[in-house]
Amino acid sequence: MSASNPLIIQGGMGIGISHWELAKAVSLQGHLGVVSGTALAAVIVRRLQDGDAGGHIQRAAEHFVDPGLAERILKRYYIAGGKSDTSPYALHPQYKMASSKSLIELTIFANYAEVWLAKEGHDGKVGINFLEKIQLPHLPSLYGAMLAGVDFVLMGAGIPREIPGALDRLAQHDSAELHVNVLGTPRGKQHTVAFEPSEHISVPPVPLKRPKFLAIVASNVLAEALAKKSTGHVDGFIVEHYTAGGHNAPPRTKGETNERGEPAYGERDIVDLERLRKLERPFWLAGSYGHPDRLVQALAQGAAGVQVGTAFAFCNESGFPAATKRRTLTAVLEGNIDVYTDGRMSPTGFPFKVVRMDRTLSDEDMYNDRQRNCDLGYLRTPYTKLNGAIGYRCPAEPVQQYLSKEGLIEDTPGRVCLCNALIAGMGKGQVREGGALETPILTAGDDLTNLTPLINSDTMSYSAQDVLDYLTSAVPTESSHVPA
Repeated sequence: MSASNPLIIQGGMGIGISHWELAKAVSLQGHLGVVSGTALAAVIVRRLQDGDAGGHIQRAAEHFVDPGLAERILKRYYIAGGKSDTSPYALHPQYKMASSKSLIELTIFANYAEVWLAKEGHDGKVGINFLEKIQLPHLPSLYGAMLAGVDFVLMGAGIPREIPGALDRLAQHDSAELHVNVLGTPRGKQHTVAFEPSEHISVPPVPLKRPKFLAIVASNVLAEALAKKSTGHVDGFIVEHYTAGGHNAPPRTKGETNERGEPAYGERDIVDLERLRKLERPFWLAGSYGHPDRLVQALAQGAAGVQVGTAFAFCNESGFPAATKRRTLTAVLEGNIDVYTDGRMSPTGFPFKVVRMDRTLSDEDMYNDRQRNCDLGYLRTPYTKLNGAIGYRCPAEPVQQYLSKEGLIEDTPGRVCLCNALIAGMGKGQVREGGALETPILTAGDDLTNLTPLINSDTMSYSAQDVLDYLTSAVPTESSHVPA
């Protein structure tokens, strides 16, 4: 194993669950701590409106390369002492092909602040994780993270072929562009978003460090294509099994379900590690690898290590509220918890893992009575209108609104606004009309039911250090850490 490769990668769980405190706790122990970049602008905005507990964002702002930009963001969103519990959160503008200057600035700063806080006061390695599907914020997000010295960029849920090249250009403070998937684009026409750093901030005089890029894959075909056809160097792969939490790659066999109504996976969905090794890039195994024997097994198969999400998601340092963690861990010990792969819930069209605290509740009881909203818009899809202009729609938005945007009625059943549901999961749900709070949805991998060895039944808790000690307990000492 190369000394530059982490043994354990802490999963980048969004929205706001893999926040800077968790990443820092893991990084301090010599492993790769990862912050989630998903909807990070919205996360920072809500933390500021809640009073910026501990003054952490304000402290990061003091170190930002462009003080004027940071001051504008604090002036717009910071509320000393926090907003009242009955007041709704103010929203930032939604991303578009040509997003507003204020939103681009917020995006740069939000990613900077989260990475800066995770790296503050130590020289351990920190990564940031993005969903390729959420394309419009990528370039300013990457640049903000790079301004803070991010060491790794991880990306899945799509084909991030152009990201390595963008990292190369952004490291030199050069302009960069990405192709954007726009539904209904005529053959031969392409759409791009561009980002010129100097149009938004006072560019530093020296180049930035180019972070290593790790692509999250679920097939040999994707890994091989990224290795050969990316615009820059892909430094490694995270091979994610379909038991991992959050979004899963769709099964290779379409339309089949198991006895629980979940998308059916089979042998075709297992990555051939022998083929993967021929790419001669380091790789990590993910999805139900949160056990000492699984780490040993991964190393024996030639992996550099493992990525673990679920075990870290419910540790003391994660972004879930303490009450949510206690309730979840209690349900784990009582055997009253389930993880369900929902093939319809996510507006992305990808299967999505959902935590169900009470096995007696149906999907209809839990989710389908949710009010439809699309006021954050991260999962909106650009599409070509009949008049040729670009519009934005989401199958989880109000049905009539979606239909008015030339959407199809059959796209809408079972869809849930994950933007609002997941940000509510981190304890910052929107206050709706009449004072109701947005209902949270939790996601985790199938390993959630196997957390018992970690849980202190007296405190109903455990720490990130407990997770690391448990994972490395069967690994020889010389392999159980990452040199700085």
